[in-house]
Amino acid sequence: MEKGCYTALITPFDNTGEIDNQGLEQLINFQVENSITGILAAGTTGESPTLKWEEHHLISKKIADHTKNKCKSIAGAGSNNTKEAMNAVEHAAKIGYESVLLVDPYYNGPSSLETRKEYYEPIAKAFPKIDIIPYIIPGRTGGQMLPQDLAILSEKYNNISSVKEATGNLENMKKTRKFCKDDFTILSGDDPMICDMMMDPDIQAAGGISVISNIAPKFLTQMILLLDKGETDKALKINNALAPLFSIITVTTKEDTPYGKTQCRARNPLAIKTLMNLLGMPSGYCRQPMGKMTQKGLNIVVDAAKNVWENNPEIFAPIADFFKVDIDERLNNKSYRNNLYYDY
Repeated sequence: MEKGCYTALITPFDNTGEIDNQGLEQLINFQVENSITGILAAGTTGESPTLKWEEHHLISKKIADHTKNKCKSIAGAGSNNTKEAMNAVEHAAKIGYESVLLVDPYYNGPSSLETRKEYYEPIAKAFPKIDIIPYIIPGRTGGQMLPQDLAILSEKYNNISSVKEATGNLENMKKTRKFCKDDFTILSGDDPMICDMMMDPDIQAAGGISVISNIAPKFLTQMILLLDKGETDKALKINNALAPLFSIITVTTKEDTPYGKTQCRARNPLAIKTLMNLLGMPSGYCRQPMGKMTQKGLNIVVDAAKNVWENNPEIFAPIADFFKVDIDERLNNKSYRNNLYYDY
């Protein structure tokens, strides 16, 4: 995989809950105009668990068509069912994708050995010309392919030469670097960890597959390119400007109920889509069973966005220019927050 920033693109929905095709095209064009390295189609940030396969394929086709000769594209094709994943990779190959992202099988929780032998190996063998990018995220899947099995795969199959690493575990990443080939590509799956992973000589990440680049593709791409060139001071300055946005990928609040306080955790992509709605970008609501944020959660998102706008307005300037919106008005006029939250 090429070094750089790849956006895990959200899926915009219209008022009826169907895919907003015009909005999707706008989001793709916004990414391309702001020099993104590549776009991931229909990943988990794109709400793949709630997409019908026909919708999944439609999104993949639209992104392939609109990024051709403009930026890289990766097709999300993972499943907890090897046959389903095989069909998704076959579709991606037919419409011109050179790379696919396969998340570790979720919920049914095969062992690392089973994940290698019964999931990644059959797919890698069946599609030797497609780059297979394993996506390791145990916090979502409940299982994990370990670095040892990843290394065996990379030795056995030339089309497995990279990984999306979202374990949050630096020691795990160091093992991946130690066991895999020198030219093996590690991409960060956690925006707040991109700098640490790229700067650590025992990890040497090559960039990231990002959530926040839905909003700030220009600056995530710049940050990663600066890190690659060794210009760490300039990169860290951008990282610090983006930090408030990194903090809202998942938003956790304490909420009052008739039975005492409880914790409410708004997981990706709920907060990012809420902010995109607020800023006037195509987004729509998440699909059920995801819903809305609480008012406390929304307040955290608004405060983070205001922090960025007040201290680093250049981050949101491309949104204002491309989507023709007044950022200050959208962040301060409370009418834009209507219907973006509900009470516990």
